[in-house]
Formats: sequence, structure tokens, C-alpha cells
Amino acid sequence: MEGTFRASMGWLHTWAGVVLGSLLFAIFWMGSLAVFDREIDRWMAPMTRVPVPNESVSFDGLVRFRDEAIAAKAPNWTVVLPNEREPVLRVQWRLRSGSVMRHLNAVTGETLPESGTLAGSGFLYPFHTTLHIQATRLGIWLVGVAGMAMLVLCVSGVVIHRKIFTDFFTFRPDRKPRRLILDFHNVTGVLGLPFHFAITLSGLIIFWGTYFPAGLQMNYPNSNAFVDEAFGSFSRPRENRPASQTASLDGMAAHAQRLWNGERPRALSVRHPGDAGAIVQFIRTNDSRVTSWTDVAYFDAGTGALFHQRTGLREVQSAERFIAGFHLVRFKHWSLRWIYFVLGLVGCAMIATGYLFWLEARRKKHAQLGLRGVHLAEGLAAGSVTGIIIATLSFFVVNRLLPLGATFAGYDRAALEIWTFYLVWLATFAHAWLRPARAWIEQCAAIAVLAGSAVLLNWLTTGDHFARSLAHRHLWPVAGMDLLLLAGAAIAGLTAHRLRGVRSGSGASSVPRRAGR
Repeated sequence: MEGTFRASMGWLHTWAGVVLGSLLFAIFWMGSLAVFDREIDRWMAPMTRVPVPNESVSFDGLVRFRDEAIAAKAPNWTVVLPNEREPVLRVQWRLRSGSVMRHLNAVTGETLPESGTLAGSGFLYPFHTTLHIQATRLGIWLVGVAGMAMLVLCVSGVVIHRKIFTDFFTFRPDRKPRRLILDFHNVTGVLGLPFHFAITLSGLIIFWGTYFPAGLQMNYPNSNAFVDEAFGSFSRPRENRPASQTASLDGMAAHAQRLWNGERPRALSVRHPGDAGAIVQFIRTNDSRVTSWTDVAYFDAGTGALFHQRTGLREVQSAERFIAGFHLVRFKHWSLRWIYFVLGLVGCAMIATGYLFWLEARRKKHAQLGLRGVHLAEGLAAGSVTGIIIATLSFFVVNRLLPLGATFAGYDRAALEIWTFYLVWLATFAHAWLRPARAWIEQCAAIAVLAGSAVLLNWLTTGDHFARSLAHRHLWPVAGMDLLLLAGAAIAGLTAHRLRGVRSGSGASSVPRRAGR
């Protein structure tokens, strides 16, 4: 019975990984990058590389943007103040055609040029959560299926490996390729097992309302009622008549600051701007704890009177916010942020080596039977692993090559960057199927060239070379990005060189098969 159960778990582990390995790798890769999404934003939008202001910002000095939002009949108007990870002041309002966003240098008050890119927070992070598939929320459901598969892989992996912790300390680089790949798969699997299980489970819990909507819809036909009850929010309808007066935003901010023992608000949001029923919300966040929570003070926009105050978290909400905070990494702790990033890449390595082990186990058998399934799967693996890395680096490179305001065939600069990502990614699959003997070598070499080119182009187009970035504290995120690109270029270049040398020495046609010799 035990043998049958373990065999069933082995079958489940194998095919869950093979069928969803490509999707899982993409989600883990983008999730790892999303840990530093704001830092990637600063690298891809050089105009935002400004120092963090030391003095408080005047909200009354931003009313011109409120007037723009009122003229556009926007339902809300938001101001997000600068912080260490996002040093620019962000003003935005939502329209039916999309969001309007302005970035300001909080020190000088200057409105910065349009960045012309979705960068990390606008493209890489949403890719991790929705795959940028919005129709019927299909992307969120696909990520959910992949998340469930990852939980199955974690549990079944523990079941089928009797000596899982012994395997963690077993690494035999001098053995045959199949054994080498399996050892690496076991090491990366055990190293990140608690994190990978917890991060996957927390990601599924965050979208509980999408995956299990029945309970919510049964008890709360009106979603606003659920938000008000669960989060202690406050709302009132529009009065559909112009406001006769407007109170000072700075005065309301000072009132909120007194409520919070002198701590300044992080953001301002105005509902129904210009309407007599407008509400001003001042928001305070706490980034010193894992639990993601906000305090909100609600004011009447006309009189400045305090309507309602939301402080702290309720019991159930506190648990949910802790899980969300654990997954979203919004807390201020750079050491943990780096640990998240490294363990995310460990997850990528685990998925990739699992893919390669399956290929090694079936290559010889398929060759004897004259089947081409392994050839198809190997091209899929190369495009899914090295291919998405090449596409991401192409996304960075084209960002530095395209001038601000660039358009082509009716597409703006941000859309051109995204088209570059997807077209390059598709091209890597075609390349892997057309050149199976050299796909891994050439794609690793392409990674090295693109990563090095991104660093060079950043220097040439902005003047922020590595030494200069290190010399200025507000440019440290740029230096970190360059450093990771250079490290990636070195690793990919050495890998390509090793694979090329092994192939020329063995005369073999399958590079990954002999990568460990």
C-alpha cells in the first residue's frame, strides 16, 4: 500500500510539474523581480531618480491637479507622498478611458516628464498576478491553478523523497548529468520548501474573493457593504451639485497628524471631487511590520470636519492583512527583501531542473521509439526558462533605446516595450525548436549580451554609471539593478562557455544532457 501511494505521488509530482512547469517558472520569475518593482521603476524611468525630500509636502499646493480632475469629471483624485522606495510625488485620477498620472519632484515642485513605460510596478508585477490576461479574470484563475499545482508539488515532493534532508546535503557534480540535475533539484527544493509553500498558499488566500465568491455574494449582495463592515470604511453618495466651499487640505492633514501622534499621512484620496458630497481621506501606512494595515481619517471636503476615523485592525482582518503583507513584501526590511528575491530565484532553479530531469529521463526512450515528444518539450523548456529571461532583458534594453514620446504603428512607447517582450519571448521558442543542438548555448549567450548591454545603455543614456550610482544614496537602487545585471551576465556567459566546451568535447547534439560533465 505504501509503495502504491508513493508511486501515485510520484506520477502526480511528475505530471503536475511537466504540464504547468512553464507557467510556474514565469510566475516565480516575475514574482522574484516584483520584490524590487519600485527599484526597477527607477532604473527604467530616469526622470524619477530624485532624492527623497526631508520636508513635508503641501497638499494645498497641489489643488491645480484637483481642478484638472474636477474638469475631467473624475470620480476620485489621489496624491501619494514620496518615500524611500518611491521618491517622487505621485498624483493621479481615474477616467473611463484609463488613469491619468503625474509625477512631481517633491523638492522642487517640478512636474516630471512622462516616463513612457509601465516598468516593474506596471508590467512585471501585474504579470506575476494576472499574466496580463484580463478577460473574465482568466489570468487570475490560471495563476490560481498554477498555485494549487505548486502546493501539490511541494507535498508530493516530500512524500516521494524518503531521504529528503539527506538529499539536501548530497550534491555530486562528477556524476552523470541526470544525477547531477536531480541533486540540484533536491537541494533547491529542500532549501526553499517552507518559503515556497507559504508564499504560494498566501498568494491563493489573497484572491479568496475571486476563487470562492459564493459566500461573499450570499451574505453581501452589495460589495460596498462588505468593505464598510470588514474594513471599517466610511462612504456617502454624491449630492450631484457643486461644492459651495472647499476647506484647506493642509488643515485636514494637520488634524489627521494630531490623531496619529504626529505621524504624517502617506496618501490623500478625494472621492467625488468638486461635488458637495466630496470626502477627503488621509491615509497612514505602517511599513515597519509584516502586517499590512492602514489608518484612515475621513473629512468633509467642504468644511474640513472629521467624519470618521479607522484605526487598527479587526481580528479576522488582522489575520488576512498579515497573510497579504507576508506575500506582498510591503514592509521596510531590506534583508528580508533580499531573502525573498533569492528564494524566488531558488524556486525558478527548482522548476527548471525538474523540467530538465524529466527530459533526461525520457530522451533515450523516446529516441529508441522514434518519438519527437522530447524535442517538443525541450524547446518548450528552453523558451520557458532562458526565453523569458531573454524577453525580460529585451524589455529593459528597448526601454533604454527608445526615446521619450516614441511611437510606431499607432503604439506608444510603453506599448512598444511590451510588444518587444512578447515578440522576443515567442522568438526564443522558435529558436529552441529550430536549433535544438545549440539552443541552450545560444540563449545563455544572448542573456549575457543583453544583460551587459542594459548596463552599458543605462550609462550612455543617463550618465549614471555604476561608480556614480554608488556615490549617491538616492541612486543606490540603480546601482543594485546594474550589479544584478552584471552578475547575471557573468553567470550566463560562464554557463554558455561551459556548455560550448562540453559540447565540442563530446560531439553530442544535446547540450543540456551533458551540461554536468
